[in-house]
Amino acid sequence: MTESIEVRSAVYRGTDGDRVGIETLRLAPPAHGEVRVRVRAAGVCGSDRHVLDGEWNVALPAIMGHEAAGVVESIGDGVRGLAVGDHVVLAWHQACQRCESCTAGKSWACRFAKSNDSLLPDGTTRWSDADGAAAYPYLAVGAMSEAVVVPEFAAIKIDQRVPFDIASLIGCSVGTGYGAVVNNARVVAGESAVVVGSGGVGLSIISALRLAGATPIIAVDVSEAKLAEALRAGATHGLMGGPDLAERVSELTDGGADVAFEAIGRVATMAQLPDLIRPGARAVFVGLPPEGQKVEIDGLLLAYDGKTIIGSNYGGLVPARDFPRIARAYLAGALPLDDLISARVSLDETNDAFDAMRRGERTRSVITFD
Repeated sequence: MTESIEVRSAVYRGTDGDRVGIETLRLAPPAHGEVRVRVRAAGVCGSDRHVLDGEWNVALPAIMGHEAAGVVESIGDGVRGLAVGDHVVLAWHQACQRCESCTAGKSWACRFAKSNDSLLPDGTTRWSDADGAAAYPYLAVGAMSEAVVVPEFAAIKIDQRVPFDIASLIGCSVGTGYGAVVNNARVVAGESAVVVGSGGVGLSIISALRLAGATPIIAVDVSEAKLAEALRAGATHGLMGGPDLAERVSELTDGGADVAFEAIGRVATMAQLPDLIRPGARAVFVGLPPEGQKVEIDGLLLAYDGKTIIGSNYGGLVPARDFPRIARAYLAGALPLDDLISARVSLDETNDAFDAMRRGERTRSVITFD
């Protein structure tokens, strides 16, 4: 039996403002059906920032991070589909695999997953701190750590040619953006699209829209620099946000877009989204707002125009199916993702990466491990 190991991890205790501390934790060996993964790259995601900024509540102390890629280094009893040395991307929504949603291919809709409670499927954690107290991997991954333990089905094998930093983003931001286009909106070639927000998820949506053949692809942001990044990612037009946005989108799309995506998680822009689409079209909420915030929408107009609002939970992903597809598209040059990473940092620079995110200075920071 593999023994427990010590790992350095970014831990949020909620006692030092929005700061994480780099602590040495004890990681127990993988149990039945689990694998231990040596993390090689972990993305710094807006969902992590929601926790640090007090907008979402999680179990504490929390090992932060949920976007990760690495190498399988130990396997528990009963693992059949993975071997030591496999390169994997980690999935943070660890569905039960048995309920009606899971068996219907909608694992993202599973309501029995314990990931949101930062627990593994058996309701426990493999982590403990220096005092022997339990520590909780955020979204059941705890990616900002030298190693993690996850269920076999949450470690998706991909082609070893995909760089670890790119692979880590497939686990959330890229996967979510791709899935919002392919699984939720089901965009087809020739449809017009607008994307509000040009951060990591927004740029991933734009790349997926280009892959799907959408045109025009209109990026919206309040930053000229981010609009320039959106154009490089495949947007055909870049618009600064403002009170006349709906009118400008209408002019470019002859009456409104076929599909619009909100990739920020701001209540104001979510409420604006239905105004950007034509009658009979669809608006997709991809960005996640703070807990408890409500979006005001004119229900009568929504019904009269026959518009559809789609909530995108993890891009409707089925990780075992979609992660390898995204990796193959990247390797074929059909899904350019390299420009999504604006900084590669060490674990000790985690707080700096979050500060840069708050200032809007980076598209995506990725923590890399030697």
